[in-house]
Amino acid sequence: MAPDAPARWTDPEEQRLEQEISQAEAMLVDAEVEVETLRVELDNFALLHHQRLGPMYVRLDELDALIAEATAARTGSPEDIRRAFEARSVLEPMPDLEEFFAQGAADGPDAADGPATEQPVIPQAPQRIRPDKEAQRLYRDLARRAHPDLAQDPAEQQLRGAFIARVNEAYARGDLRTLAALAQEWAGETGDSAAPAAGTPERAAWLLQRLDWLSARLRQLEAAQAELADSPMGQLLMLLPDDPDALLEVLAEQLLATVATRQADLDRLLGTV
Repeated sequence: MAPDAPARWTDPEEQRLEQEISQAEAMLVDAEVEVETLRVELDNFALLHHQRLGPMYVRLDELDALIAEATAARTGSPEDIRRAFEARSVLEPMPDLEEFFAQGAADGPDAADGPATEQPVIPQAPQRIRPDKEAQRLYRDLARRAHPDLAQDPAEQQLRGAFIARVNEAYARGDLRTLAALAQEWAGETGDSAAPAAGTPERAAWLLQRLDWLSARLRQLEAAQAELADSPMGQLLMLLPDDPDALLEVLAEQLLATVATRQADLDRLLGTV
């Protein structure tokens, strides 16, 4: 080779880069699947948490307001009156609260004239929506074949992005039938017209740039996964990630005990016990 000839990457070096990129792309898809799965799990857990435990939190807020108002009525203290006003102002009652708690008129202003109210019951858990193992398998397979991060051509990225958005939507619903149909629909074209031809200096530079981009994208996904896990709902789910239903049972029992304690405090203030 002449001294002023352009530098060329040897075949083994190019093959090494190709192998590293192939491994990085596989890791990228796995990371994308893990992040999306965690997001789906958190969304569903948050929905179940709100549907099942939300009425209990509302009941606790209501009891806190009633206790503060009863205390203010008894003492007449300006500070107690302020606290009662604040407790009532933050209360956001749910329209269907009575469907979850069998409460009598004793919770109202004339509670002192009536018997103690019944304790709230734990509402039945709504139907869980969570991707099962087969849905996860189909989703992982589709991500490996069709994810937009696996392409560099803008047109192909746009096509893949639109398709994978449909895949994500079906996966979030746990819709096995739609995922199976999408798997049949995808043609699986993986060619990339934006990639330079093998064995050229441009190819070597492109491979290095691609590897750098994949590494940066993996770091972004790791940060996204950590952010999801560190969110308030994520920290709660991580207490029992393999059995969120059991976790909801534990939380419901704890809230139920707290409601009973607050109710007893209110009954003592109102002289109903």
